[in-house]
Amino acid sequence: MSSTVRATVVQASSIFYDTPATLDKAEKLLKEAAALGSQLVVFPEAFIGGYPRGYNFADQSPRGKESFRKYHASAINVPGPEVDRLATMAAKYKVYLVTGVIERDGYTLYCTVLFFDPEGNYLGKHRKLMPTYWERLFWGFGDCSTTPVFDTPHGKLGSVICWENRMPLFRTAMYGKGIEIYCAPTADSGDKWVSVMTHVAIEGGCYVLSPIQFCRRKDYPPPPEYLYSPSEEYVAPDSDSIVWAGGSVIISPHGDVLAGPNYEGEGLFTADLDVRGEIPKAKFQFDVVGHYSRADVLNLTVNNHPLVPVTFTASASKIKEDEKMDECKDI
Repeated sequence: MSSTVRATVVQASSIFYDTPATLDKAEKLLKEAAALGSQLVVFPEAFIGGYPRGYNFADQSPRGKESFRKYHASAINVPGPEVDRLATMAAKYKVYLVTGVIERDGYTLYCTVLFFDPEGNYLGKHRKLMPTYWERLFWGFGDCSTTPVFDTPHGKLGSVICWENRMPLFRTAMYGKGIEIYCAPTADSGDKWVSVMTHVAIEGGCYVLSPIQFCRRKDYPPPPEYLYSPSEEYVAPDSDSIVWAGGSVIISPHGDVLAGPNYEGEGLFTADLDVRGEIPKAKFQFDVVGHYSRADVLNLTVNNHPLVPVTFTASASKIKEDEKMDECKDI
């Protein structure tokens, strides 16, 4: 394992309702990060597909339904052509790439994080377990069958999205998988979020990377195509009004802020992570699932089976075989 890895968190806005343009922007930012020598680049929550900040998805009028149709059309299939393009980018710039996307599975959308290696391999995904508050109007619920931690040359890499980081049992499950580079893309922002990330870094004895979008009202479509709620009278649609202030941050296993937080605009924030050097020092004092645990009195069981609404007891091929046998009997 290499002694250090240079990591970058990206603070930038999606181009809402325009996934091809957002992918172009992602490649531009990835190229800039690679020029800094970055080996790991992490993009914000819902970067591909967009985070519908301010929109009222409780609106069941024809206009509201049309807005969801557009949002659904902006999402991506996993696997799919957009995933292939992201894989190509990772290979082109020789980086581990972690990015938030809106995943389309039939007619349900999921807030998902995708992982790619520098050879251009799609490694896997994490679907957000618990959409927060109004997000439940437009995103489905993930399960623990998609909570991977990948063993890379730089350390064990995984992701916990936004307010999943407030779920102590889920954090513990990820610590149990040995996570060392803890990616926490989020739609939250501000000093309290930095405090949450600092706590996670100290609790888990891991590096925490939290990229956050920075958006102005003009980064979203103008009304009436996109009506920023509760009404546009509060935010001038053509203004530079900040609607998402960023605050991306990288934190060490000791709770030290290594990069960020920044609330000024879009940017790349980079730090060198010494996984083999610093994590053992942090774990010496506190190993939450090791010497500082008490499995005799407190333990966690995780259901990591896929949770599906419909299960068929026989495969499609077996059903066809049975049908052929029935046909032969009739003859």
